[in-house]
Amino acid sequence: MFEKILVANRGEIAVRIIRACKELNIRTVAVYSQADANSMHVQMADEAICIGPPASSESYLKIERLIQAAEIADVDAIHPGYGFLSENAHFADVCESCNIKFIGPNSRAMNALKDKAVSRDLAKKAGVPIPPGSDGAVEKEQDARVVAKRIGYPVMIKAIAGGGGRGMRVAHNDNSLVKSFHTARNEAEKAFGNSGVYIEKYIENPHHIEFQILGDQRGKIIHLGERDCSIQRRNQKVIEETPSPLIEHRFRKLRDKMGKAAVRIAELSHYTNAGTVEFIVDNQGNFYFLEVNKRIQVEHPITEEVTGIDLVRFQIMIALGEPLRLSQGDIEFKGHAIECRINAEDPFDDFRPSPGRIEMYYAPGGRGVRVDSHAYAGYNIPPHYDSMIGKLITYGKDRREAMDKMSSALSEYMITGPKTTIAFQQAILQDPNFRRGVYSTGFIDQLLSGARRELIEDKA
Repeated sequence: MFEKILVANRGEIAVRIIRACKELNIRTVAVYSQADANSMHVQMADEAICIGPPASSESYLKIERLIQAAEIADVDAIHPGYGFLSENAHFADVCESCNIKFIGPNSRAMNALKDKAVSRDLAKKAGVPIPPGSDGAVEKEQDARVVAKRIGYPVMIKAIAGGGGRGMRVAHNDNSLVKSFHTARNEAEKAFGNSGVYIEKYIENPHHIEFQILGDQRGKIIHLGERDCSIQRRNQKVIEETPSPLIEHRFRKLRDKMGKAAVRIAELSHYTNAGTVEFIVDNQGNFYFLEVNKRIQVEHPITEEVTGIDLVRFQIMIALGEPLRLSQGDIEFKGHAIECRINAEDPFDDFRPSPGRIEMYYAPGGRGVRVDSHAYAGYNIPPHYDSMIGKLITYGKDRREAMDKMSSALSEYMITGPKTTIAFQQAILQDPNFRRGVYSTGFIDQLLSGARRELIEDKA
């Protein structure tokens, strides 16, 4: 067993990893920027080391500072969480060269899936459908026009590196393509240190469905079912659930078909540890590969709730070299789980971030209610990072029970000071179409249009 792990992240995922380590009797080292000196993960860890000023480019993204901290603390392993350097093959290589285990996929798998364009080629080899698009990265504006003309508008410009909706723009004509192309490149450079983008056909109002995978170091790979992440705004997920209402009620055969496709892609890349294979599905039940997220996902708790599998614990054990003692037939899906991402944003002012001091904080509880958060009364939400305060997860024997528990839990969740998305998510939970499981990625835009928006604002 590892004796000490450095957590190369912040916020709720750092807290989540520290909790898993405590259960395994592993000591933890937190790293933090100057803006995070009073953060919960710093207080929970056995040791804490400051790695720089608030800007992530000068702290959480500085490989040399993370390695220095790891060497000072004499750790066995580094867990990168999600975001930041979690999908950086060079970081994984540096860790290994310093005799520090990287808790995630090895650099071989990362390089096989090093960006979204390369992943598309791998999906082709696996026989998995992909949306029409560019062959690799598009460097010049005129090349972007050529690709868009060939595949037809609308198109999506997407950052080759990273995720979370950053570096992604939709263009419906040549004029919007030029602006979107440069905006996506600039955003990708700031977020991921890589301005590369590619272009693919934009499928309007699809369903965004992803499959959780686990792979050990001996080549065994299984999937743990799907998550429906279609309730999103500008490609940023707001609510996730499992199982997917679309698959459960309309296309049940897709679960096995997409699960096998996810495993084939993972096998071709020699994938190890936890990861997520993302797809889009249209209303006719056709699915297309999007990308592989080579890390633990924000929404992993809902998979844990319906499978009973602790994904972070499995990440650690796989990194130790332990074989997967589960076969695909061992995975049982019981009940239904929903997650709401609670963000410090004003949903009625274009989701403007709302950093600042939390005056009062009261988290809901009860049977089937889980809160993963780093927030507390008196905590100052810094303006330098994403605006997520925490994640609210509910579990029920079926979807109706999970939804009812979520509505109740949201009504209990009290956060004063910054504006939050809680009231908006309450409105989503009461929407008739959401209740029936009839929604796509265009759901929030439709919800915020016209008279429906006024009704939601009145309720909020």
